[in-house]
Amino acid sequence: MDIETAVKMCVYQTIAETTRAPSASEVARALGVSDSEVVDAFQSLHKVRLLVPEPADVMRIRMAPPFSGVETPFAVQIGLKRYYANCAWDALGIPAALHEDAIVETTDAQTGEPMRIEVRHQRPIPQECAVHFAVPAAKWWEDIVYT
Repeated sequence: MDIETAVKMCVYQTIAETTRAPSASEVARALGVSDSEVVDAFQSLHKVRLLVPEPADVMRIRMAPPFSGVETPFAVQIGLKRYYANCAWDALGIPAALHEDAIVETTDAQTGEPMRIEVRHQRPIPQECAVHFAVPAAKWWEDIVYT
């Protein structure tokens, strides 16, 4: 297995098991490689849109879509585990990625009203709601942290 694939698998497995993104040092220890090899792999994975290093600290992960490496307003509860998503779209991606039922909790960005979406059997339970994407999907990666 090449280093990028090994790093990607380690990152996603760690997040799935622990709900938090590992640092480059943690990944390096788990794989028996150097921190610099992992940082290089983070950069390679970023170029193909599979990972976003923290802008101010390349040793840390900001996003491993659909997972967020930092707390966000998009909390995804699966059993006893609480994950964070980067946006509403990714909040639905977490239960899809893990093949689990989930409860997504967030707030309406305009009113502050709490919002809750339940995902059962790989589908959101229908309810009246609206999701707004301020930036067209084709432009998300122009500034993915903002988007």
